[in-house]
Amino acid sequence: MLCCIFCLFSESPKDQSPSEKQREVSKLPSNPEEVEDLRRDSATNPLIAFTFEELKTITGNFRQDRVLGGGGFGSVYKGFITEDLREGLQPIQVAVKVHDGDNSYQGHREWLAEVIFLGQLSHPNLVKLIGYCCEDDHRVLIYEYMARGSVENNLFSKVLLPLPWSIRMKIAFGAAKGLAFLHEAKKPVIYRDFKTSNILLDLDYNAKLSDFGLAKDGPEGDKSHVSTRIMGTYGYAAPEYIMTGHLTPRSDVYSFGVVLLELLTGRKSLDKSRPAREQNLTDWALPLLKEKKKLLNIIDPRLSGDYPIKGVHKAAMLAYHCLNRNPKARPLMRDIVDSLEPLQVPEDDVSTGKVITVISGLPKEELKRKEDPHCN
Repeated sequence: MLCCIFCLFSESPKDQSPSEKQREVSKLPSNPEEVEDLRRDSATNPLIAFTFEELKTITGNFRQDRVLGGGGFGSVYKGFITEDLREGLQPIQVAVKVHDGDNSYQGHREWLAEVIFLGQLSHPNLVKLIGYCCEDDHRVLIYEYMARGSVENNLFSKVLLPLPWSIRMKIAFGAAKGLAFLHEAKKPVIYRDFKTSNILLDLDYNAKLSDFGLAKDGPEGDKSHVSTRIMGTYGYAAPEYIMTGHLTPRSDVYSFGVVLLELLTGRKSLDKSRPAREQNLTDWALPLLKEKKKLLNIIDPRLSGDYPIKGVHKAAMLAYHCLNRNPKARPLMRDIVDSLEPLQVPEDDVSTGKVITVISGLPKEELKRKEDPHCN
């Protein structure tokens, strides 16, 4: 059943005749009973089917001062599930993502993909889906609340303090573990839209992947790829996927390389405000990643040199390999996880906000001795 549903997702509605569209829409579950019947076929996580009236209560009738953000799907609201909402529910803060209704056909397919994938997948580095609403034209998803928001907002904010090196590597490590889990699941999943805005952070900066609307089942058997219409975000999408529509787990690896590059440089994957040759981060930075003398010139200046030199070199080489134009030459996500593990700072240091600093005013021999423990 799951395969049949996601086969429907592979063709663009624009390429179909009205009669084909009508037949396809009729195949998609479109009421609470049908959705729940489909979900039960593959579900491992209990999800709550909320009524729209309950969501009004949870969000204070979708008050504007509770808006956390928004995207192509719609607005996201901060909400509160209280004990008196429904018997048996525990009080909890939630994030409520509401489809805006402007493109209900595409929105319903993305909404359904999230319900299915997050109903069958559970991992510390995947955002937890608590429930959903499928009532009349309403398509809503209810997630655990991630207090620090997206990596994008934290990394590129002009008002928040810069993320220290230790936190950046913790984010990369957690996100890599989330992707590795998807790729190595019993039924492999290709995330297809890995980017900083889809990585959310809890209070302790634990990274969790969110927004599974574009996720696809990976190739099975002797198949090397999944053929699909090209979707995702320009600047993160792998070049071979853009050229051919052939999607593989290594497509996610390329996207991971772009995000790792963003964490290293503090620059966005695409930035039209920069000089022409620097607007595409990958094109600009990739040639410099292997040159040790030039590498430090592209590291985020907001770090003020507070990072281990050897750690930077290792992370830069990892990004370089992830961004290889030959997908078969890119590392597997499990290997990326192994490469990032030695770059992690002990948890106590992360939680207390300690960073690796270069101490000035000391003799060279003393300075080298103090830096060495962090440069392994």
